[in-house]
Amino acid sequence: MNKTLLAALTDSERLLVADTERDALAALDEDAAVELHGRIRQARNKFVGQYRRGASARVPAKAARGAARPANQRAALKAEAFEEALSRVSRRVSVLAAQSAKQLRDERIAAARPATPTATRATAKKATKKPAKKAASPAARASKAPVGDRALRSPAKQKARASTQSAGARRQAKRDSR
Repeated sequence: MNKTLLAALTDSERLLVADTERDALAALDEDAAVELHGRIRQARNKFVGQYRRGASARVPAKAARGAARPANQRAALKAEAFEEALSRVSRRVSVLAAQSAKQLRDERIAAARPATPTATRATAKKATKKPAKKAASPAARASKAPVGDRALRSPAKQKARASTQSAGARRQAKRDSR
């Protein structure tokens, strides 16, 4: 992190930012990282609010927003330092959440699979006894009714149709009111 930003922080704030360094974040589990994320976000919001309130209070005295800004430099530096720290923690939380989601997905897939190898053999025998289906020709596929999102009466199509009708009604009402 930039030394100018660190110089603007107090000792306790520096310790909080130090918790967001790569080595410190690597040691955290997902819950601890989320808790740290909340603390960092709270500190960032505090200093952003202080910066904005201070700057807006100085505008009438300085008669310009640009002239009021330099007097508020310390709060801006603190807000920027916590913004950088928050981005580091957010990245780590996202990585941990992705790992957790992958682990849960793998567990669910493993639980959904049959527990015994005999069950898999029985289902494999059933699958081999079925006659193989021929691939439908393009003409045969084209003659079938649309399915799913391609259906004529799907909720998505109905919403699009209603949106088009209401847009037309609005345009006509606008013309009629002239």
